[in-house]
Amino acid sequence: MTTETPYGHTTEDGITHTTVNGIRTVLAPGSGPVTAGLLFRVGRADETLATSGVTHLVEHLALHHHGLSDLHYNGATASTYTHFHVTGTPADVAEYLNGVCAALRNLPLHRLATEKEILRTEAAHRSQGPAHDMPLWRYGSRGYGLTSYGESGLHRLTPADVHDWAATWFTAENAVLWITSDTLPEGLDLTLPTGQWRPAPQPTSALPTTPAYFRGPDGVAVLTSVIPRSTAGSLFAELLGRELFRELRQKGGYSYTAAADYSPRDTDWATLTAYADALPEKQDAMIGAFVDVLAKLRAGRIEQADLAAVRTSVLSQFDHPEPAMAKLPSEAMNLLLRHPSLSYAESRAEIEAVTVADLQRIAREVWASALMQVPGRGVDWAGLTEAPTGSEDLVTGRRYSAVEDRDTTLLVAHDGLSVVRPNGRLTVRYAECSLMQVYPDGGRHLVGHDGFSITVEPTLFGITAAELAPVDAGVPPAVVVRMPPRDPSRIPQPRPAAAAAPKGPQPREAWLTAVLWLLGIPALLSGAFAAIAALAMVSEPDAQGSDEWEGLVIIWILAAVFLIPWAVLLRRRQRGLG
Repeated sequence: MTTETPYGHTTEDGITHTTVNGIRTVLAPGSGPVTAGLLFRVGRADETLATSGVTHLVEHLALHHHGLSDLHYNGATASTYTHFHVTGTPADVAEYLNGVCAALRNLPLHRLATEKEILRTEAAHRSQGPAHDMPLWRYGSRGYGLTSYGESGLHRLTPADVHDWAATWFTAENAVLWITSDTLPEGLDLTLPTGQWRPAPQPTSALPTTPAYFRGPDGVAVLTSVIPRSTAGSLFAELLGRELFRELRQKGGYSYTAAADYSPRDTDWATLTAYADALPEKQDAMIGAFVDVLAKLRAGRIEQADLAAVRTSVLSQFDHPEPAMAKLPSEAMNLLLRHPSLSYAESRAEIEAVTVADLQRIAREVWASALMQVPGRGVDWAGLTEAPTGSEDLVTGRRYSAVEDRDTTLLVAHDGLSVVRPNGRLTVRYAECSLMQVYPDGGRHLVGHDGFSITVEPTLFGITAAELAPVDAGVPPAVVVRMPPRDPSRIPQPRPAAAAAPKGPQPREAWLTAVLWLLGIPALLSGAFAAIAALAMVSEPDAQGSDEWEGLVIIWILAAVFLIPWAVLLRRRQRGLG
């Protein structure tokens, strides 16, 4: 049920919906200073690896003129949204929001180089949480996977790039405003470019199958899963956190922290994250207990009392003294992502309706989509498949052996690069390249859509710029980032022993050459003798007897003993894999 107000309509929860300068706006009264937030549906997931950092850069430029203000304000760039928020008097709020929108209309692009350096400094001091690599392993180097990467595009971004990004994404139709007040601040002018609402990006995948796992650092286990957004899903996360804490900390004593979290990813999907820590000597036991908790929940071994406790905990959110104000940020986010909002009455009803069977169903969905970061040994025994750590295919191209390690080979082809090592192979196809960083000294760093990367250092492979021409011609210009010169000390160099090694055959090559000669001479002699004997027998039919044929067979067998391994070794040497 809604009621009409001078500003628009008000829901039964006391939230007023209106528009300001074409921006969808939600209001709800609250005590104390006014807090407001201006949300835009753009974030890291909308960028490419070659332009990553552009949204954060726009945010910084929009806030530059507030640098010396006494206002309590900030900005944040997340995966699917950018948020400008402020707390103060109504006049403070109007001044801040007006300033942000004015800056977005006319960014101070003369600050571009300075703000880039500030972002690099910020990144250098930003700590990475235990789940930092999870998006990369699940999504690769695109979309939602970009939150695992640094802001690699900063060196490439021009004033025109930044201006166009702001004009495309920071528009009135792609924004939502929320204010903890029942009236709009006087003098509010939020004029923004016109545009269109932008849906969240479609997810990419770097996983052939789930449930899957990969090996991470010691002492930490992390599990993520992507499930449909639902009330039952949020309750399950609460239940999982309680079970992990009870089993891993209270009963087993393996972990200090054991918890789970549920957070919306986009309009229809949410990410569930579970985490536990352990000392290295207890991490195997911790992993076993972690997996057992999930197995128990999938089997439906959930006590009604546990469901009741979870339900009570979730329902406590409605006990806020100012529920409309408390709900305002989530109401605005749902508007931004075009996700249906439930009234308090509807939310209560859905929470009360969740059953043990619903939680069991969610547990199975969580397991089906699970990606787990585990320390130490793998968890194939639990039914998870190890995520790929290398490429299945190789390019066919010219080969270059590493200066220091003749067992490492670089292959350069017209359609991609491969690096072959004794423990595996990596391939980046140019058509599936998310980023190529090019250094003035000739170094190149390529990242494939699947997250696998190859670094080509001319100093380590003895390769020239002319020989790298197929790479430069094949990689799409849109993903190329030209990097500034590196300090000479940061350019990898072969070890002195490797650099000073004679240019003749390496020990392994010399050994292979010797074996080829040892096999080749008797192979040639025995083969020639067998051929002459066979020719003689064919030319003198009267001399053909059983003894002569038996002797000829023996000669050919002896020739084959030398010829077959000689041919195999010669082929391996020609392919550069000997």
